Amino acid sequence: QVQLVESGGGLVQPGGSLRLSCAVSGTARSSSVMGWYRQAPGKERESVATITRGGITNYADSVKGRFTISRDNAENTVYLQMNSLKPEDTAVYYCTVRILPTTYWGQGTQVTVSS
Repeated sequence: QVQLVESGGGLVQPGGSLRLSCAVSGTARSSSVMGWYRQAPGKERESVATITRGGITNYADSVKGRFTISRDNAENTVYLQMNSLKPEDTAVYYCTVRILPTTYWGQGTQVTVSS
């Protein structure tokens, strides 16, 4: 059974940094695309960043230049380094991985940016 375990969320002041991690277990198959989504209260879930197995990345305009997605294929883990955090980054962040033909989701980790 494939499981995604997220960690690294929390409370941070504006301008601060956090690093999210998502480890995939329960499968020996590698992930094709890994990524992070987020959902703020009262808003729809949105894509934050994705990365292919080959390292091609894609970012939402709102996080370009501030967030960096990376992955460790050997460990089947994806990371999201978040710098210069803003209050509008407050949301539940979800890890997602595609192990064809299925897309899996993590349970979500809360990120709160507040002074």
